[in-house]
Amino acid sequence: MVGADALPSPRQHGVTKPLSLAGPSEADLLRTKKLNEFLVDAGLYESQDETAKREEVLGRIKQVLAITLAQLIIVIDWVKQLTRLRGYTEQMVEDANAVIFTFGSYRLGVHGPGADIDTLCVGPSYVNRNEDFFFVLHDILTNMEEVTELQPVPDAHVPVMKFKFEGISIDLLYASISRLVVPDDLDISDVSVLHNVDEPTVRSLNGCRVADQILKHVPNIEHFRTTLRCLKFWAKRRGVYSNVTGFLGGVNWALLVARVCQFYPNAVPSMLVSRFFRVYTQWRWPNPVMLCTIQQGELGFTVWDPRKYPKDKTHHMPIITPAYPSMNSSYNVSISTLRVMTEQFQLANQICEEIEVNKAQWPALFEPYMFFESYKNYLQVDILASNSDDLRAWKGWVESRLRQLTLMIERDTHGKLQCHPYPHEYIDPSNQLPHGAFFMGLQRKQGEVVKEGQQFDIRGTVEEFRHSVNMYMFWRHGMEIHVSHVRRKQIPLYVFPEGYKRARSSRGGEVGRKRKDEIAPVKQVKRQSMSPQSMSQGSGGYKIQASEEVGMELDSRGSADMDQNGMMRQGTM
Repeated sequence: MVGADALPSPRQHGVTKPLSLAGPSEADLLRTKKLNEFLVDAGLYESQDETAKREEVLGRIKQVLAITLAQLIIVIDWVKQLTRLRGYTEQMVEDANAVIFTFGSYRLGVHGPGADIDTLCVGPSYVNRNEDFFFVLHDILTNMEEVTELQPVPDAHVPVMKFKFEGISIDLLYASISRLVVPDDLDISDVSVLHNVDEPTVRSLNGCRVADQILKHVPNIEHFRTTLRCLKFWAKRRGVYSNVTGFLGGVNWALLVARVCQFYPNAVPSMLVSRFFRVYTQWRWPNPVMLCTIQQGELGFTVWDPRKYPKDKTHHMPIITPAYPSMNSSYNVSISTLRVMTEQFQLANQICEEIEVNKAQWPALFEPYMFFESYKNYLQVDILASNSDDLRAWKGWVESRLRQLTLMIERDTHGKLQCHPYPHEYIDPSNQLPHGAFFMGLQRKQGEVVKEGQQFDIRGTVEEFRHSVNMYMFWRHGMEIHVSHVRRKQIPLYVFPEGYKRARSSRGGEVGRKRKDEIAPVKQVKRQSMSPQSMSQGSGGYKIQASEEVGMELDSRGSADMDQNGMMRQGTM
C-alpha cells in the first residue's frame, strides 16, 4: 500500500479533511483494471460512431433553436411592439441569439449508448417560457420531420420539453435571462445569470451550474467518472435509480460519488466503489452530503437550511447541490425508499468486502435485483389510454404521482406498512391496447408488534390517490388507471422475461435460478381492479375487491393479503 506521505493531496476538497490519503496497492490497480473491463463488456461506453452522431444532433438542435428564437421575435407581435417601445431598432431582430448547453450525464462525461441528451436553451429576456417556448417553439418542432414523440411538461418542478430528434431522446429546458442579447460565450457559472429571474429559471440553469461545480470539486475527474458510471449501472440493476419514484437520479448519484472522491482523493475506482458503500452504509441520515459550504449569496434566493426552514427538517436524505442557490436535490426520497436504498448499500458493502479478499468478482455486485421474489404482497398500477401519444402524457403524469401513493401509505399506516415502489415499467405483449404497468412491494414493518386480526385498511388511501391522479388537467377519454392488489404467486407472467420464477436465496432476499426441472410456470390470473369507470355512482368510495382466482383469504402458511373488505392483515405480513 502506498502511504499518505508518498501521495500528498494538493489541496483539501470538500467541507472536511479526507478520511484517507492512501493510494492504491497493486491489488487495487488490478481490481480497477478488471472493473474497467467489466464496464466495457457491459456496454457502458458508446462507440465512436455513436459519439459522432450525438455531436451532430447537438449541433443541428442548436441551429434549429437559434433560427426558431429569431423567428419568435418576428412572428410574435407583442415582442416586436415591446422592442420598439423600448427604443430598440430592427437590428435587434438580427442580433437575437440563443445558446445551447448540455448538462446531466453528457456534461459530466459519463453518458453511455442510447443516453438522453439533457439540454438547456438560454434565450433573451423578451422570449419567455410559457408562451414562446411551450407554444410557439412547440408548434415549430411539431412540424419538423426529424422530431417525434414531442411531449411538453410545463408544470414540472423543472419545466421541460421532451422529444426525439432523429431517434435520439432530448430533454430540453428553457431559461430566459435578463439580457437583451445572449452572447455565444455566455459564462453560465457566473452568478450574474441569476439576476432578475424566477425560481423555475434558477432550477433550469442550475443543471449546468451544478455539473460544472461537481467537476470542480473532485480531486481526479477521470476516477470520478469511472466510479460514477459504475454506481449508476449498479443503481439501475438494483432498482434504485429513479428520482421521480423517490429514489435517486443522475445528479444525486454524481454528488454522492463526488463526496466519496473527496474523502479518498488518491483512491482509484475499485477503491472508490468499495468505499462508497462503506461510507453510505454508515452514514447517519439526515445529516446532509455537501461538496462545499453553502453560500448565502446576495440575490435573495432560498437556500437549503433546516435551521431556518421547517420544511427542510423533514428531508430524509439531503444531498445538497454545490452551486448557488444550494438545494436539496433528493427531496423526493421517502422513509420507504431510504430504507430500500440502505438495505441495498449494506448488501453491496458485503459483496465489495468479499471482492477485496478475492471471495467474489465484480459481476456479483451487479446482479439484477429480483423484485418479484422479494415480497409476498404487491400493488399493481395499470395505466391505459386510447393511443400512444395519450399514453405517453398520461403515463408521465401517473408515474410522477406514484411517489405520493408511497407517502400516503406511510402516513395512513403510521409507517407500519412499508412500500417499495419499483422504477420499471412493464408491458403485456398480449395486450394490443396502449398500456403500461408499475408495481409496488408491500410488507409489514419488521419488529412491529401487532394484535391478532389487526388489519391495514388502505381503501381511503388508494381513493385519495385516485382522486389526485384524476385531477390531470389534460385528461382525455380513454385515459384510465387500475390499481389492484396481487400476491407473489399471482404476479402476471409478462414481468418474467424468461417465463418463470426464481428460487429465493439467503442473501438479502436475493434469488438464484431454479434447476430446469424445478421451474414453476407463472399462471396468468384475472384481477378485479379499480378505475374511474368501474366506480359505482354515489358509493362514497370503493374497495380493492378480491376475485376467487386470487384467493385473498389468509392461507395456511400465514401469508397475508387483503381480505374481502380491501384491508391488509398486519399480523401476517
